[in-house]
Amino acid sequence: MKVLLNETQINEILDALSQDIASDLGTDNNLVIIGIRSRGEILAQRLQKRLSERLGKEIPCGTLDITLYRDDIHDPQTAVSSQVRTTEIPFDIHQTTILLVDDVLHTGRSVRAAMDALTDLGRPKAIRLAVLVERGSRELPIRADYIGFRAEVSPQERVRVLLKETDQIEQVLVE
Repeated sequence: MKVLLNETQINEILDALSQDIASDLGTDNNLVIIGIRSRGEILAQRLQKRLSERLGKEIPCGTLDITLYRDDIHDPQTAVSSQVRTTEIPFDIHQTTILLVDDVLHTGRSVRAAMDALTDLGRPKAIRLAVLVERGSRELPIRADYIGFRAEVSPQERVRVLLKETDQIEQVLVE
């Protein structure tokens, strides 16, 4: 097990991401942030706080559960939990610019599932993707607009994000 990022580095990356996002999307009056459960949700909340402070206006933030949209939910070969949780988006997403947030971009399948779920909720003007860690090995033609850290890891290795809110420690690990 190797530590890729510690708490200080994660905070620095989130600050830099919020600066980049504010520069690109700050004038969009229809900007909303939606995090993919579960760690994307936490990162979205952190980015929302930073962006709201940076832009001087409250940016709406929601949470998206993609469980029922996953293409591997019934695959006996995967260890995917099929526990369905709530989607909490207390605003209309029609004609908004959605900043979709996730912890790790790997195959692209979670992001595809999230986009399917979002289009069932409305028709956004645009969807932009922000990830804490991009690790390569894409199976789908999906890329992030905002990347905190690019991890060079082998296909057999796993990138794991630990956050204080769920794990009582703040690290990004390679296992």
